[in-house]
Amino acid sequence: MSLQFSDTTTLKGLVQMYEREIGVTRGAVSGNTTLLKEFTADVNLAIDDYIGMAIQSSGMWKIDDSNHTDYPEIYTDIESGQRDYTFITDENGNNILDIYRVYYLNGGIYSLLSPIDTDTEREASDISNGSSTEGVPDSYDKTANAIRLNRTPPTNVTDGLKVSINREGSYFEYSDTSKKPGFPGVHHKYFYLKPANDYARRNTLTSYPRIEGELMKTEREIKEYFNRRAKDERPELRINRESSR
Repeated sequence: MSLQFSDTTTLKGLVQMYEREIGVTRGAVSGNTTLLKEFTADVNLAIDDYIGMAIQSSGMWKIDDSNHTDYPEIYTDIESGQRDYTFITDENGNNILDIYRVYYLNGGIYSLLSPIDTDTEREASDISNGSSTEGVPDSYDKTANAIRLNRTPPTNVTDGLKVSINREGSYFEYSDTSKKPGFPGVHHKYFYLKPANDYARRNTLTSYPRIEGELMKTEREIKEYFNRRAKDERPELRINRESSR
């Protein structure tokens, strides 16, 4: 069942479920601006935690909040002679959590660039040795939210880089009512259980062990859900070779 942020009519909103979990009277939170703002802050932290679990568990899948109105992709112009590009936020100001894939526009077609690690791979010399070979790049090194192309682009290209990303969620405002978490409805209970667990811990409620147990169960279900999503990925057998010397 999907849950909206607050529903004082049916009492099936996140706020109302939270009130029930922490054992306060109906309207104690929804009718108190200060407490409602505190709950909103906690549920937004729960969104961050949820995305973190999903990214960690989802294999090659990307997670994105369905409340976002665009795809988790950003575009930036290529500047002639510039190899380094930084990506902090998407086009709507949402913080970028991770860079997933990078594409370079060449001849009207976006080609996938290969990621390399300048600290471990032999090919890293193209990037880390200070040379600036001009040409169409075919790989990049990633450091935090910045990338460095292995070759210096020879020309300016509008929207020359397409970057597939993971980003932060669409957060709630305390005045929200009908907005729902942009994630599967079967997980919506997490967004009132996590704040309730934090409240019960801070206030040493006798219900804390029960709420914590339910939260841990829900977190396991979320992780298992995202582990199962990658059904179209082919398992790969890796052989580790150890030297006998």
